Amino acid sequence: MPRFSIIVPSHGVAGRLGQALDSVLAQSFGDFELIPVCDAAGSPAAGVAAGHAERDSRVAPVHAPPSEGLAGARNAGVRAATGTYLLFLDGDDVLAPGALAALDARLAETGPVDVLPCEHERVPWWEGEVTRPVAPLLEHAPAGAFAPARAPRLTGVGLPAWSAAWRRAFVAEHELAFPPGWFTDVGWCGRALLRAERVAVSRRVLVRHRARRQGDRLRLPEAHHHDLLDQAERVLDEAAGLGLPAERSGPLFEQLFAAVLKTAAHPRRLPSGRREFFRRASVLYRRHRPAGFRPPGGSLGVQHRLLAAGSYEAFAALRDTRRAAGRAAAALPRPRGLRTRLHYGLQLRRPLDPDLAVYCAYWGRGYACNPAAIHAKARELAPRVRGVFLVEADQAHTVPDGVEYAVLGSHRAWELLARATYLVNNANFAEGVVKRPGSVHLQTQHGTPLKTMGVDQSVYPVVAAATGSFTKLLGRVDRWDYNLSSNPHSTRVWERAFPGSYEHLEYGYPRNDVYVTAGADDVARVRAELGVPEGARAVLYAPTHRDHHTGFEPGLDLEAFCEAAGEDVVVLLRAHYFYDRGRRGRGGRVIDVTAHRSSEDVCLAADALVTDYSSIMFDYANLDRPIVVYADDWEVYRETRGVCFDLMAAPPGRVARTPQELARVFRDGSYADQEAAALRAAFRERFCPFDDGRAAERVVRRVLLGEPPEALPPVIPLAERVPAPAAATLVRS
Repeated sequence: MPRFSIIVPSHGVAGRLGQALDSVLAQSFGDFELIPVCDAAGSPAAGVAAGHAERDSRVAPVHAPPSEGLAGARNAGVRAATGTYLLFLDGDDVLAPGALAALDARLAETGPVDVLPCEHERVPWWEGEVTRPVAPLLEHAPAGAFAPARAPRLTGVGLPAWSAAWRRAFVAEHELAFPPGWFTDVGWCGRALLRAERVAVSRRVLVRHRARRQGDRLRLPEAHHHDLLDQAERVLDEAAGLGLPAERSGPLFEQLFAAVLKTAAHPRRLPSGRREFFRRASVLYRRHRPAGFRPPGGSLGVQHRLLAAGSYEAFAALRDTRRAAGRAAAALPRPRGLRTRLHYGLQLRRPLDPDLAVYCAYWGRGYACNPAAIHAKARELAPRVRGVFLVEADQAHTVPDGVEYAVLGSHRAWELLARATYLVNNANFAEGVVKRPGSVHLQTQHGTPLKTMGVDQSVYPVVAAATGSFTKLLGRVDRWDYNLSSNPHSTRVWERAFPGSYEHLEYGYPRNDVYVTAGADDVARVRAELGVPEGARAVLYAPTHRDHHTGFEPGLDLEAFCEAAGEDVVVLLRAHYFYDRGRRGRGGRVIDVTAHRSSEDVCLAADALVTDYSSIMFDYANLDRPIVVYADDWEVYRETRGVCFDLMAAPPGRVARTPQELARVFRDGSYADQEAAALRAAFRERFCPFDDGRAAERVVRRVLLGEPPEALPPVIPLAERVPAPAAATLVRS
């Protein structure tokens, strides 16, 4: 029997679940079982949990349907648990280092206890002071084990379930279970502390609770706040049935109604039904008020008296007076720069154009990527929507004939941004762009993340310095209504790197549709356009940007590679778009295609891909052609830039560490042998589940036409897709 069973619900937190599980597996005390509770097999969280289970036998995932909520997930974990003590950990929090060793040592001091509340840290999601919210409840508790009557303020209703250890035999004896509802911790902790006979506390931090950028879900405006009254009533009824003495029932009553009054005093939490909430709370208050109970002093005491009297009008008037005073203080002048142009401000007063969509790619670098693919499909499926592309002045030549465009920064561009109902970008619009009510912002992204992105970059100094203000970055994220994802891995990373309230669209990348829809004629046309000699093996070399370098460094002598790899090899060099200077040319057997408008065309032309850590490998994998990873500086890149997974452990094909190894795999044909194909198949299974040639159609129907998700074209299974054919023979005779 393990010492601890650690239960980790995972619904809606797949992006951070790996960090939560890692924080448990990294503990110095190892006598535990780890029980992630996932929605179902095949869900994003289940994939994370399964990966950890493969690496560590102590991880034993179980499943609970999302319809049962947090309570159902925890109860499923309790049923599966075999440990002496139960611990709960939310899937987006972490165990503090050394927490289990400290907890075991504390239990050795106290002997068996029913409940052992611990301190936890509330860590602001970005910046601010770390706090210990339950410290005031624990600071006056006796030093050893004690009966709850000796610490009457330790009622449990102010304690999160994950901030304590619970003896499993005690839970089973009293048939304790998490009650359904949003405020399930109130019901569980309150009832457990009523039943406990032997308690101790630990002032060591057990959990680091990482506050969500979106805020606490329990504080969101919805009717679910009525569940707080359900849980309070459940606990108070049980306390009354147990005949709890006044010295214990008084603190319980006061703490429960402190939470009730806090909700009643915030109209935004209850957009409707405020009077009914107050009326029901008043009835509950009068029925359970302990004999001799004295309300606290100050404004809170006034609220107690108004609740006892059922005086909703007076309570609302007091609440509105306090809110008006707060608004007056907030309205005091404070220095703030004017970020939008006068012209743009005037245009914002005009109504939105319901049939106007504005597109932009790579900060105006031309007609490209996912926005271009969506624009093209919208002309076919939603012709009523007028689409305008925003480009820099020197990129206007990249816009195809018949496509309307405007130059970024011009008065016309600001007018379009002010009035468009749909705004589509694969990066971000300028910081000064206002998210208007009724407008729809679609973030398409422009690659599958291998390197760290968004706020995950903050711990890498070189990258963080180049990124600028993360606060401003997240202000731009707040404009997103939809965020496009090409695979479940990306969805988890975006959730963590760009925390926001947008909806994930797991539809695949529209720019990758062409890898399924193109034919042999398209491949031949592109190769001729790029100048690839007939019969040559075209190897696309696409190195990524390195933040610790000041300019483009190819990292490889390409002419020497061609000579060593085979007489039929030519290289298509595509540098990162940061280094696109508009040049395009050919020198010997190296063709520079950096300035070519379409990376998709370049991929179609290539018989094989050589890259280091560029996200182009995820797109190219859709073609099911050989990929070789040239990882001559993987350790340096991983430490300076940060990565989301270990590419060396799951590459898309052969890995070469030196120029000699790279030339050899092409010379002997092993770059395209069965072992390379097996690696590529596993990579495609993981990273190409949605790119079936209909991603753009799904996006247009969902975002521009407003069709429900169930009406969209289903994804064609990977095994049934036929990628565009390669031009050259891939395996040397």
